[in-house]
Amino acid sequence: MTGTLVLVRHGQSEWNLKNLFTGWKDPGLTEKGHEEAKEAGRRLKERGFSFDIAFTSVLSRAQATHDHILAALGQDGLETIRDEALNERDYGELSGLNKDDARAKWGEEQVHVWRRSYDVQPPGGESLKDTGARVWPYYLHVIQPHVLRGENVLVTAHGNSLRALMMALDGMSPAQIVEVEIATGVPIVYRLNADSTVASKEVLRD
Repeated sequence: MTGTLVLVRHGQSEWNLKNLFTGWKDPGLTEKGHEEAKEAGRRLKERGFSFDIAFTSVLSRAQATHDHILAALGQDGLETIRDEALNERDYGELSGLNKDDARAKWGEEQVHVWRRSYDVQPPGGESLKDTGARVWPYYLHVIQPHVLRGENVLVTAHGNSLRALMMALDGMSPAQIVEVEIATGVPIVYRLNADSTVASKEVLRD
């Protein structure tokens, strides 16, 4: 019997609220973001979850969300591995810019391409394809073995690093994955088959 993989996007950050490109910059959570993270923990607790190991990025918004979840579960001391492989997509020169200001500078169409294409990089940054190129090997070699050994694994990360991972798990095409939106602070539960394919997927909404 394999274990369970739970993915959670961090709660709302201060820059999400301000409509800024965040990337590898490190703003904290808003008050709403802290509440979203705590609610994620409550939802998991209500369903009887506990974890054997956890993974998160090196960015504080993901780590704070992870901490709230484990506190709700009474697992504050759980072994946690932090790695930049799970960091948000690097937006390069867009990082820290208001999205409306970026549109004014480069044009609506160009900014849309940078945000929503699969393999076009913003200046000095990563495409979603580039993000996947670091997320997928890390998942396959470091995270997935724990799930296949029957462990319950928590991954708290970011919209684009999780989209890249879900693209592989759900077998989505580049055209499909760029349309996917991942809500902040909402756990996504995968149960895997012994051959590492997905047996079931559940989004823990209200």
